[in-house]
Amino acid sequence: MSSEDEADLIFKALGHRVRRSILDLLKAESLTTGMLCARFPELDRCTVMQHLGVLEEAGLVVAERRGRERWNHLDALPVHAIHERWIGPYAAYAAGMLSRLKKVVEKPQTPIIPAKAGTQAESAD
Repeated sequence: MSSEDEADLIFKALGHRVRRSILDLLKAESLTTGMLCARFPELDRCTVMQHLGVLEEAGLVVAERRGRERWNHLDALPVHAIHERWIGPYAAYAAGMLSRLKKVVEKPQTPIIPAKAGTQAESAD
């Protein structure tokens, strides 16, 4: 699979608020599928499993079987890769632009002195 295909899967996974909420929960601690289902009472187990499937396919969640339980763990490396490729460079670019703007705005200005009436410029007429 190409890196572009992998990025598409990650963005697809991050594109749904329930999946982002699942990742937020897994960021704090690993949870069983049953625990995740309990955190989303408005969803049935099948829907939670479908969201987990999308997250697994994107490499954002790793599932581990322990007996009858399925433990879900966050894998933040794909998000880090997205950050390195897009967010970091754009943030650096924006910070550089703001720094240049600050220098221009804060640069001491030479005061403009208005010409006095009857100066050489007017007497040339």
